Amino acid sequence: MRRWNGWGDESNMMDLPQSGKDMIRAFVGEGTPLPDADLASVIAKVPTSRLAEHVLLDLSPEVRVRHARGQSFPDWLAMRSGQFDVFPDAVAFPETSEQVQELIQLAKERDAIVIPYGGGTSVAGHITPQQSDKPIITVALTRMNKLLDLDTESQIATFGAGANGPELEAQLLAKGYVLGHFPQSWELSTVGGWVVTRSSGQQSLRYGRIEQMFAGGRMETPVGTMEIPTIPASSAGPDLREMVMGSEGRMGIVTEVKIRVTPLPEVQTFHAVFLPNWEQACKAVQEVVQTKIPLSMLRVSNQLETYTGMRISVDEKQIGMLDKTLAVLGAGEKKNMVTFGLTGTKAQVKANKRQAMKILKSYGAVKFLDKMLGNKWEHGRFRFPYLRHPLWDMGYSVDTFETAVDWSKLKDYVADAETSVRAALADEGEKVHAFTHLSHLYPQGSSAYTTYFFRTAGTYEETLQRWKKIKKIACDVVVKHGGTISHQHGVGRDHAPYMPAEKGALGMSAIRNMVEHFDPDKRMNPGVLLED
Repeated sequence: MRRWNGWGDESNMMDLPQSGKDMIRAFVGEGTPLPDADLASVIAKVPTSRLAEHVLLDLSPEVRVRHARGQSFPDWLAMRSGQFDVFPDAVAFPETSEQVQELIQLAKERDAIVIPYGGGTSVAGHITPQQSDKPIITVALTRMNKLLDLDTESQIATFGAGANGPELEAQLLAKGYVLGHFPQSWELSTVGGWVVTRSSGQQSLRYGRIEQMFAGGRMETPVGTMEIPTIPASSAGPDLREMVMGSEGRMGIVTEVKIRVTPLPEVQTFHAVFLPNWEQACKAVQEVVQTKIPLSMLRVSNQLETYTGMRISVDEKQIGMLDKTLAVLGAGEKKNMVTFGLTGTKAQVKANKRQAMKILKSYGAVKFLDKMLGNKWEHGRFRFPYLRHPLWDMGYSVDTFETAVDWSKLKDYVADAETSVRAALADEGEKVHAFTHLSHLYPQGSSAYTTYFFRTAGTYEETLQRWKKIKKIACDVVVKHGGTISHQHGVGRDHAPYMPAEKGALGMSAIRNMVEHFDPDKRMNPGVLLED
């Protein structure tokens, strides 16, 4: 059963070893948990729907609760406290594109707002209903999750936009294919959601980001249906795919997605090595990607993330043994873990690993239990979102922010971001624990993904204010260093105020005009992507 007030399946829990608990206390102090609301009390607060019954609408209170929030930190606080404030008036579960168009027309007739809902994994406020004098219809694409067509000659698969990661890959696996898009939210997020938020998967070095995978599809809009044909490449004006990608439900609802798939690889392996410091690690991976060695993934955990990650996932005795051995080999206290993946034929994997290791070793890379540590990362790579639960129970809050910058800006940005966030609550006498990894690397630059912990305050409102203070500081640092306000999480509501810094006045005007062309009545997910 899906959790109503947190991440993932109720049966899936994540425990912290004692070393992890001790580490967090040492960094930010003893936590004090806040009381959680129960589902029954929240259901009792759901007001009567402002919409009349309709065959496509579910007005039941519990369904409305379960589709009222995503996974942003403000969403988390709303769910844990039970203070949702706003609920959708109805939730729809269409099974066809025609039904989605019918729902959009119904919203027109009843002057309602429409919020598309995929896997409910948004961490930027994409699906959170806002106070409005208009009724709100949340359109959940959950039932539109089937493989509709597979063109094996062209290697293009057509899916209903509501297919989540496991559903999509299982249906492709049965045919001998793989998409290879594995964001951390893969367990729950959907192919339609990946397209409209410009998602990036963990093995993007091999398979590409979603923009390389998205070949075409169908979008239902208030002014009609838009079909995007699958063409290998075109010089015929602006690319319609680019209009849809990153649109975040503002122009319509993507109902079918045509994606470029590949046959299952012969071999896939993951490895972890350690570089002596951050400077060497960054230089090493920059050379690897600029040499264009075909790895499937490459990730660098800086010193503090390496230290933190090992204590969260490994017991104290194993950590001691690992630290001592690595120190003898040349990777001491300042070590950075570099994780990389290899995918392809046996010959390709062998050759690519040899090339990558030659460069990594030239910068001092140390290899010890490299495959075991790589396997540990692979088996736990979708588990991190579950970490919020045990930390919350201990009285700690955790969130992340991410960007992408050119290599020439990266080191200054990371140093400034971590220093600024750690000092964000100093006026309250509170400490913030922050650390960073590079998870998507390009010849031009890299993403930078920062995680931070802080103590939950005495009330929910005070905790939210702490988060807002950190969030603003983090976003301001991103803008200051010329980074994108989001590399992989999208804009939503949380990042909308920072869009003009990246797009400029003329660019923002063009985006707004395009949105208004498809949605002249401003009923499709208002306030997301563009501030209204």
